[in-house]
Amino acid sequence: MIAVVSTMGMTAVLGGCGATGSSDVTLRLVAADYGDSAANSSQKYWSKLARAYEAQHSGVKIDVSVYSWNDVDRKVKAMVAADKAPDLAQIGSYADYAAAGKLYEAGDLLSIPVQADFPSQLAEAGQWNHAQYGIPFAASTRVLFYNKTLFSEAGITTPPTTWTELAADAKALEANGVKYPYALPLGPEEAQAETMQWLLSGGSGYTDDTGTYTINSAQNIDTLTWLKDELVGKGLTGPTAPGKLNRATAFAAFADGQVGMINGHPTLIKQAEKKGVKFGTVAMPARAGQSTSTASMGVADWMAAFKQNGHADQVGDFLNYVYSEKNVLSFSREYGLLPVTTSASQAMTDSTQPQDKQLRPFLEQLPTSQLYPAGKTSWAAISADIKKQIGTAVTSTGNPTTVLTRLQAEASLADSRTSAG
Repeated sequence: MIAVVSTMGMTAVLGGCGATGSSDVTLRLVAADYGDSAANSSQKYWSKLARAYEAQHSGVKIDVSVYSWNDVDRKVKAMVAADKAPDLAQIGSYADYAAAGKLYEAGDLLSIPVQADFPSQLAEAGQWNHAQYGIPFAASTRVLFYNKTLFSEAGITTPPTTWTELAADAKALEANGVKYPYALPLGPEEAQAETMQWLLSGGSGYTDDTGTYTINSAQNIDTLTWLKDELVGKGLTGPTAPGKLNRATAFAAFADGQVGMINGHPTLIKQAEKKGVKFGTVAMPARAGQSTSTASMGVADWMAAFKQNGHADQVGDFLNYVYSEKNVLSFSREYGLLPVTTSASQAMTDSTQPQDKQLRPFLEQLPTSQLYPAGKTSWAAISADIKKQIGTAVTSTGNPTTVLTRLQAEASLADSRTSAG
């Protein structure tokens, strides 16, 4: 999940836009809401795109149901279970559906130029069993945001580059009365993202180079132990327990000037600027001796095309339209996210627009960033388990070794079941 979760939780059907005539084919798309209010809900983006496409394709109607990120994956899962799969679903994962034989391969739908326009890193992340089923729809990377005003008031002259410096800065901010010296959102909304960023900066991650889960590696245990002892245990993460602090709440607190430092993606820029917060961004600090260049985390959300309704030609044509350079740039600029095509990325890199310039630090990290193991059918369940459990590892009574070992056992079992199946 990339964007700030919408507080609207809305559902909207955007298809015919008032038209009363019937169509030869109606494509049903379920999409996630990337907005944080009615004013910038994804409803507006899809409504405009659907109207434009239908104007050029009189025989096709596009019906789009938009749900908040809290609901969209669950809604699609229920639809598929009821044998009422949508034609397209823009969601957080795809591998389970691919493994069940429910999805079209990207190559069966997209034109060669469109499929070739995806960076290899994103295209490979969309593969299950060596074939691409997940079509990247939106991407982001993470950097450390810091409040320049709070830093100055606390006597901090430069942003941190190591964990030791981060802890020292957090201590100075706490001594100066900052509510959240370092905001650590390990709540159920998106704990898997904050966790992964820290694991990478500690020299490990959820998997190794071969794709095998390494959740309870020695480095990961050391990372969570450091967080527990040096940040949470010393009162440097604010009044809300990390396991109860959600990303959206932490972002809002940063925009309100209550947070000294926080890991953030591009959408935080607009939130902070809207409230007049003076901020800077740097690469996520790393463990001493660990290069920050290997600590960048990338996130991709996915478009998946279901075979149940058999509209391959129409789905493919619509997707080719969705992934035109113009439309990819339009979406990325509306929600402050990174383009998922090479052509749109190059256009953003070459742009002189201020909003595009702000995204360059994130865009530069994307080619070398590490993504979730989205191609593993077990990932959706393991991610959910991380959201539920990881916050307990850094409490005063928590045990990082116990929590990570339990998660590793669950992940290994899930993988073995997949192999046996």
